[in-house]
Amino acid sequence: MDGLLIDSEDIYTICTNIVLHEYGKPSLPWHIKAQLQGRPGPVAGRIFLEWAQLPMTYPEFLAIQAVHQREKFPSTRPLPGVSDLLHTLHDSTSPPVHMALATSSQKNNFKYKTDHLGDLFSVFSDERRVLGDDPRIPEGKGKPAPDIYFLALRTINDGIRREGKEKEIVPEECLVFEDSVPGIEAGRRAGMRVVWCPHPGLLEEYKGREKEVLAGLTGLEEDTEDQQVVAAADEDIEGKERRSGQKIAGATRKIDDGWGELLETLENFPYERYGIVVDKR
Repeated sequence: MDGLLIDSEDIYTICTNIVLHEYGKPSLPWHIKAQLQGRPGPVAGRIFLEWAQLPMTYPEFLAIQAVHQREKFPSTRPLPGVSDLLHTLHDSTSPPVHMALATSSQKNNFKYKTDHLGDLFSVFSDERRVLGDDPRIPEGKGKPAPDIYFLALRTINDGIRREGKEKEIVPEECLVFEDSVPGIEAGRRAGMRVVWCPHPGLLEEYKGREKEVLAGLTGLEEDTEDQQVVAAADEDIEGKERRSGQKIAGATRKIDDGWGELLETLENFPYERYGIVVDKR
């Protein structure tokens, strides 16, 4: 959501820099910010504090940062193309597209960022909103682990089962929209097709490695210091493939395998490329 649907990533940077400058530190560089995006709080905190060397604990930093965030988050705005994309997917597709929101943003911050954007987020029903502090996500299983996307799909299939009018959706039928590198890896590990729409600063940071990102091969799951953050191999789509003895589309995660695409904007989204039929009436 942050940096994909709304411009809150830039606000995060502004608030962080305010605190850094108060302590005589330089502005947050993209090579550090890239490591924080999409990460659960404890991991992001460790990475940030190791770089920033602030005279405080991470909870103390968050408390100071939160004061600035509460002031600035209510000014968030949709990024280009987002409103048209969401409302088209929700209102004008045949057959209808099922949608869920999966964000690392926690409940309180989510409220600050989105309360004034009710129309935009109305396309996601409450039961299909999975936030970063959702108790159904096991501790230590944030992105790049696939759990958040498996849970988002479960919320969709729960509704489909209640309706009893169509078959449940499987991971290889899903399309994940992400701006962060850990998020892309999470989507790929879930066996889902991905669209990467990064901030220009992040794209520049990964220049020359775009194909690795789209394949989910940036090595985030192999970070030995983050072992509690990633799912065990037997819990992701590749583990399911080994246990079942059946090939699952999208599980291979290879360069140029056709399961990931880079889009620099969500404006004029190519629905037909993804088999999405838009009712032109």
